[in-house]
Parts: sequence; structure tokens; C-alpha cells
Amino acid sequence: MSDKKTDRRGLGRGLSALMADVNLNPKEPEAAPRRAEMRVPLERLEPNPDQPRRTFEPEALEELAASIREKGVIQPLIVRKHPSKPDHYEIVAGERRWRASQIAQLHELPVIVRDFSDTEVLEIAIIENIQRAELNPLEEALGYRQLMDRFGHTQERLAEALSKSRSHIANLLRLLQLPDDLQDMLRDGRLTAGHARALLTADDPRGLAAQVVSRGLSVRDVERLAKKPNKNGSKPAEKASTKDADTRALEADLSAATGMKVQIDHRGEGGQISISYKSLDDLDLLCQALSGLR
Repeated sequence: MSDKKTDRRGLGRGLSALMADVNLNPKEPEAAPRRAEMRVPLERLEPNPDQPRRTFEPEALEELAASIREKGVIQPLIVRKHPSKPDHYEIVAGERRWRASQIAQLHELPVIVRDFSDTEVLEIAIIENIQRAELNPLEEALGYRQLMDRFGHTQERLAEALSKSRSHIANLLRLLQLPDDLQDMLRDGRLTAGHARALLTADDPRGLAAQVVSRGLSVRDVERLAKKPNKNGSKPAEKASTKDADTRALEADLSAATGMKVQIDHRGEGGQISISYKSLDDLDLLCQALSGLR
């Protein structure tokens, strides 16, 4: 437990400061004041071995390489001194540019050297991946979940630092409540994020997901079918519809924060909270989170 607490608090600087270093889309890169940078030969740059992103699409790298041949590397890579090799550097942000530059046959790259801890390097790698436009909704949700679980960031803090709305982050985190096979369908594009959110309220999400694929149902279609009575004649959404808006919002917030389905049954001055977990690992994470509240 002590190691985990140290890891969550050991950033040494705020999330906004880290974001300033890993800003991938400056509005006017040439007009803005440039930070001190240097040029380093490609062979003295090495990728971060703990980089969470393992897949680099060849087509996307070729496109980036073509742009680099024409315009060069406009945005410097963020690096730190290599922990074991003198005169070498470990890439903190910019591995795609490094790989594409090799394809473009560049010999050296502009870099900015920063003094980051191992924890900060991992955090920045996750942030950089979240900012990538090609991430699917599930990958983006997993990135937010990593930042919350590993570094203790709240939805509000992430929303402010990443320039996202809190509802955007909360809605994506809800996707992690889907069964694994439906997450696979979302990952490969057979379901959209809108379909997936509507399926969360369905009595038979797998059967309804199959209809989305076979019949090409719209999100509105799924929302309507999710509210229909099931085979036993009961309405699965009826119980939720009797809850007030504040209770439903609190359920959504707790579900997003835990990554698990949370139901609140409020009666008078009391009631109960039900949390559904899908694996023993989920249960262990929940127990650790609850233990930390004491």
C-alpha cells in the first residue's frame, strides 16, 4: 500500500506542467517562442521500454515520413538522459516522429531535454497516446482509467488539463463496463461509442449488439430497443426511470470513477449501494480503493 501511495504522489510537478511539455498541437509553432533545444543523432535516441503504445501503423508512419521529408520535424521530441548509457537519450514523447524520421532517412532530430522521473515518463506516454486522433473510444477510455488508477487523477483534473469536458471523460469511462466481447466489437469498429453507451442499459446487450451489426441499427434504434420490455414482460429500464436525476447522475459518476456498474437504492433517509465487478482483479482494486478512504 505504501508503494502505491508513493507512486500516486511522486510526480513532483502538476499535470498541467506535464501537459505543457507534451503539447502535440501548438497553434503557431513557428511564431511562438521556442524552448531551448538541441539536435541529437538518431542512433543516440532510444524509445521508452515502458511505452504503453506498442502498435505503430506502417501506413501512418509512411505518411508522417513523407511530411517530414517535405517540412522536417517541426515539433521537437521530449527526451531525458538515458539512465544507463552516457551521451544517449530516452524518448519521453515523440516516438512516432523518431520512427518516421528513420524512414525519411534523417540523421539527427531536434530534442528538448527534461529531467523526468520514471513515473512522469509513464504518465506523459499515456497522455501523448490519449491526444492521438486515431485512438478508438475504448483506447481513449483505457488511457483515462490508467491516469486515474496509477496517478490518482480525478475526472475534473483530467478534463481541465486535457481540455475535455467532464461528461466526455465520464461517458468514455462507462464503456469499460461493457462485457469483453462487446468491447472487442467497439475496438474494431463494429459498434460506435454511441451504440455502446446505449447497450449499457439493455437487458440483453449481446443480442442487441448482434442486431446492430446484422441490421445496421442507429444509436436511436438501440436506445429505443433497450427500453423495451424483456421476454418476462418486465421493463429493465423502469426501475432506473423512477430515480431522480441527482441519483442517476451520482450512479453515473461512481460508475465512471470505479469502472464498474454502480446502483443506488435510496429509501427515505437510508438505502444501499450495489457495485458489480467482473473479475477478482476488479474486486481487489475496489478493496484497495475503499481501504484508502479510511
